[in-house]
Amino acid sequence: MKIFNLAGTVLKSLTHPAATRLYPFVPRVYEPKTRGHIEIDIEKCILCGICDRRCPTQAISVTKAERSWSIERLRCIQCNSCVELCPTKCLSMGTAYTDPSFGSVRDSFTQAPKPEGAAKPAVPAKPAAVALPTTPTSADDARVPGDA
Repeated sequence: MKIFNLAGTVLKSLTHPAATRLYPFVPRVYEPKTRGHIEIDIEKCILCGICDRRCPTQAISVTKAERSWSIERLRCIQCNSCVELCPTKCLSMGTAYTDPSFGSVRDSFTQAPKPEGAAKPAVPAKPAAVALPTTPTSADDARVPGDA
């Protein structure tokens, strides 16, 4: 009787679609809110180091003198705290996961040096102080000149 159970299972698996996808040929589509890996737009980064100080696993390293930002991918736990705290919003959370590997995977990004002759953005001038009319604060100040 076991042979009939086996034959039923074989026929069922032949007539139904596959339970898994053919991974190398059909890549996985991740949901939009999947926390996969940290991405950076290095040109927007001001190298303030807030992400470096707040990373619970010390996976991020910021070197202001060398104008570089690096992350050790396998140490990062995708907690999203660096993305939330970034003042310029140059960090974002990608949906694809880091590829498995042996040892450490450190991705480094370096900002291009800014040209010395580059014009700095103009600072808007502060508006001039406007004198406001004063209001009397006591009964003596409220008297009109000429009243006795």
